[in-house]
Amino acid sequence: MKLDNFLCFAIYSANHAFTRVYKPLLDELDLTYPQYLVMVALWEKDDQTVGSLGEKLFLESSTLTPMLKRLEAMGYILRTRDKADERQVRVRLTETGRALREKSRPRSDRHCRCDGNGAGRGRPAEARDRGSPGIAAAIKRVIEQEASALEWNLDKPEWLTNSPIEPRELDP
Repeated sequence: MKLDNFLCFAIYSANHAFTRVYKPLLDELDLTYPQYLVMVALWEKDDQTVGSLGEKLFLESSTLTPMLKRLEAMGYILRTRDKADERQVRVRLTETGRALREKSRPRSDRHCRCDGNGAGRGRPAEARDRGSPGIAAAIKRVIEQEASALEWNLDKPEWLTNSPIEPRELDP
């Protein structure tokens, strides 16, 4: 068993690398990464319910609600009860929240896209040219498939009791 063969370790390491890439942008916007993801989801589709945002971002409402309260206090969003269904809380961008997108765009377009075109900028050409525009999207698909498989298995009690739990290793 080698640490380098564990997919979970590769994802963990990549997470740290992405944190370093996003840090200057997040510092400039005065947002945390989860807050930034909420804003991106709203820039993609404004006027969503708390539930739909939670599903999209894989966050429970108990985690999402305090984050939304902070974003509202910052003036980026408005939370209102749905007129058709009072149980639902709708989240909408304010003008300030829409303007934040423009402020974040130059840096996020350059560093944070998942089409491979932003990755590697500022690095020597020979390092950039090793990848292809589709590689980031392919990696994203594999990670999403693995995460989906893990969630499916965790919902099956027999999987937890009838087999040893060991991290999945990458093929050598």
